[in-house]
Amino acid sequence: MRSTTPGRAHRRVALNTSLVTVAAMALLSMPMGPASAAPARAPKGDPGQLPAKVSAREYRTLVARAEARQGETRSALKLGAKVGLKVKTVVKDQDGTTHTHYESTYEGLPVLGGDFIVHRSKAGSIERVSQALTKPLQVETAPKTLVSTRPNTPKAEGSVAPRKVVWVGEDGEPVLAWETVVGGTRKDGTPNRLHVLTDAVSGKRIIEWQGVQTGTGRSQYSGTVQLGTSSSGGSYVLRDTGRGNHDTTNLNRATSGRGTLFSDADDTWGDGTAGNSQTAAVDAAYGAGETWDFYKTVFGRSGIRGDGVGAYSRVHYGTGYVNAFWDDSCFCMTYGDGQGNSKPLTELDVAGHEMTHGVTSNTAGLVYQGESGGLNEATSDIMASAMEFWANNASDVGDYLIGEKINLRGDGAPLRYMDRPSRDGSSLDGWSPNAGNVDVHYSSGIANHFFYLLSEGSGSKVINGTAYNSPTSDGKPVTGIGREKATAIWYKALTEEMRPTTNYADARRSTLAAASKLYGQSSAEYAATANAWAGVNVGSRVSDPGPGDPGPGDPSGSWAAGTAYKTGDVVTYDGASYRCLQAHTAMPGWTPPNVPALWERI
Repeated sequence: MRSTTPGRAHRRVALNTSLVTVAAMALLSMPMGPASAAPARAPKGDPGQLPAKVSAREYRTLVARAEARQGETRSALKLGAKVGLKVKTVVKDQDGTTHTHYESTYEGLPVLGGDFIVHRSKAGSIERVSQALTKPLQVETAPKTLVSTRPNTPKAEGSVAPRKVVWVGEDGEPVLAWETVVGGTRKDGTPNRLHVLTDAVSGKRIIEWQGVQTGTGRSQYSGTVQLGTSSSGGSYVLRDTGRGNHDTTNLNRATSGRGTLFSDADDTWGDGTAGNSQTAAVDAAYGAGETWDFYKTVFGRSGIRGDGVGAYSRVHYGTGYVNAFWDDSCFCMTYGDGQGNSKPLTELDVAGHEMTHGVTSNTAGLVYQGESGGLNEATSDIMASAMEFWANNASDVGDYLIGEKINLRGDGAPLRYMDRPSRDGSSLDGWSPNAGNVDVHYSSGIANHFFYLLSEGSGSKVINGTAYNSPTSDGKPVTGIGREKATAIWYKALTEEMRPTTNYADARRSTLAAASKLYGQSSAEYAATANAWAGVNVGSRVSDPGPGDPGPGDPSGSWAAGTAYKTGDVVTYDGASYRCLQAHTAMPGWTPPNVPALWERI
């Protein structure tokens, strides 16, 4: 039955349930001019810094314009002849400012973690540049030990032979490395795409991360929904032409391949039970559609890459597979059917979680390991929860609980709690020096907790019928600013400030930069962002800063780890003043007296 909803390419799909959904409503900085040592007045917020609504056609134009400027950009950044740039993504603000994320190469080799974010004004001039490197990119690409350190190609199916790359880690130091991708499958049946980097000189392991990013959620709880379908040869298929031709396919228990596109004679899909193979497809397609609409309506983003091209969803992966995952290699989401093939993991916020892994991959590119991996997972939980509230589905109301209805543990408890993550027995409520060594699904608790505090504040409260009680690491209260503002800050930080190796200290800096641009450095929103991070033991608190007071931890104030400094910034440390010599993000222990290459005493 065709939908009569104006302006939306949906069809109403009847399930054998009684509820009807409510229709969804709609850094490292380098200055381009002379720096001043005098403290600047705290900037005011600018609504023009919110994301612009960019069509797929306009996005392609923005990318083409950035590609045409690559030579000019290389010259302006003084990168040298050996460094190449490739446009990864472009974000445009309402005021015309653009933020172009470049991947780089060195003598033709991919530079992993060495991305540049170039921020240009509406007129096209470069205002600042964000990067991980702390010194010019230079590395010996043909050391004598290169042959002897080359790893063997793994035998597992889907493995990729070692390739030579340059790795730039959190310390900003470039290292020549071998990247090997190990294929096969993991113990739970998830495809394995393990990226292993080894030092090309010493042969020692540097880092490893998974290329297949996993997550879990609910299923069969969305009631009667609208789907985007297409007519084909007298029947219908689950292809959403209004959302980039997103397909939903049936793997029919297989663990590879694209699957078979779902088709139906009367455009009425599923019956609300796991026994009907179409039901999981309905939930997956609905979740993908709502997530597409959320990013488009709230952030002006046309699809995962912003180019208007839809991903696709595969359901009925394997037998009894209790998970779901995003895979860059197929640009797709994949869902298992759960224990006993009775609880497909295809609920609304699962689609939001998995599709957001794709958005993260095509923006900040947070490496799925260590603290950056925790931030990657948290980003998927954060945006999925925001989307779930936005969708306003009466059968699956918005909440800050992850997986509360699939009952995977058998005790009725959710998989994750955003208000107090440690309630699951494994997740972290706050940062500690060991955070980078914890499974990314558990270290994500730090940012999940931050987002809850920033949205709702600390203490006990009831939201949509669910009770929460959120503590803070320092025992002090945090006042929330509302979920919409908190989500806007996180998205702006993700797409304009964060980089592949961003850790929690840099995530604090990134969100403070976003809050300053959107609401002003003197705003309650800025103060709440800093205080919410302090509530999870990342950085210090601030009072609501007045004009001219940049607040502790910022350039022209006291030196603080996790802060992005520009050349020329002046800070105080132990009563002495220092001027920044090179743009960098301060790491713990990089105090001005300890790193004379970065600071000079004045």
